[in-house]
Amino acid sequence: MRTRQFGRTGWQTSEIGYGLWGIGGWTGSDDQESLGALDRAIALGCTFFDTAWAYGLGKSEQLLGQALRAKRTGLAAPGGREVSPLIVATKIPPKNMKWPAKDEYLVAETYPPDHIREYTEKSLANLGVSTIDLQQFHVWSDTWAGDAGWQRAVDDLKREKLVRAIGISVNRWQATNVLRALETGLIDSVQVVYNIFDQAPEDELLPYCQAHDIAVIARVPFDEGSLTGTLTPESQWPDGDWRNTYFNPAHLAETLTHVDRLQPLVPEGMDLPELALRFILEHPAVSTTIPGMRRLRHVERNLGASDGVPLPPRLSDALKAHRWER
Repeated sequence: MRTRQFGRTGWQTSEIGYGLWGIGGWTGSDDQESLGALDRAIALGCTFFDTAWAYGLGKSEQLLGQALRAKRTGLAAPGGREVSPLIVATKIPPKNMKWPAKDEYLVAETYPPDHIREYTEKSLANLGVSTIDLQQFHVWSDTWAGDAGWQRAVDDLKREKLVRAIGISVNRWQATNVLRALETGLIDSVQVVYNIFDQAPEDELLPYCQAHDIAVIARVPFDEGSLTGTLTPESQWPDGDWRNTYFNPAHLAETLTHVDRLQPLVPEGMDLPELALRFILEHPAVSTTIPGMRRLRHVERNLGASDGVPLPPRLSDALKAHRWER
């Protein structure tokens, strides 16, 4: 597993991390299978783990804490080779519990100081740690950027060593709706949707982060599953599964059209998920990407893409044409 520097924190993190939304209670998730997948990821050198209180109302955090408790420090690879420490990232839900953030929401409705501290303390307890490596705002609107309340709250958390770094997870398709917050100098990382279809972060956000040494976490590398190549026109999920809403019939049909256009570019000996991960890793501003992984085969397939082998330039250029403005 190759590592990259995580912005100005100086941490070395695995360039392919682990997204834990799915293990918090998605349809088909199994706790023991999830724990086994986490153990395998650690063994293969994955060192960055991204969860949130909202993923199962603390369940994902608790499972991560269980998996990492005995392994978080003092790790050694076979032969005694030292490896990077494990980095735990989580997120504070908005007080109004509404996703995504909207500009008309007041910061008092989303991230007042007492709420920031309350949910940081809840996550500390769920994870079973005394310090969270990266605490993130789970939603964001830059209309809140100048508020002194959240700024003071995160500064206090750092000063008290309850968190080591602060990040923001930005709304889907709103990659620039964070630039004012970044200008405060208080934000160490940005988590953004970035994949073959969603290339808009390349326009402004990624260059800004690269210039200012802010870490970038590329989320949704498989476009909620479409870039795994497993969706069909008949794809459905059990009642209550959020994917039924996201992939409504019209959006599913449009998505599959884009996937079909992409398939001829997949090189021999590579599958679509591997191509999706390699595309993301081509950008030097990306610190890590966090595919969701609930099964051993997913862990082994995804982490295998971290080998430093670049895509052929002509293929990289061809993938640029698959940018999808939604």
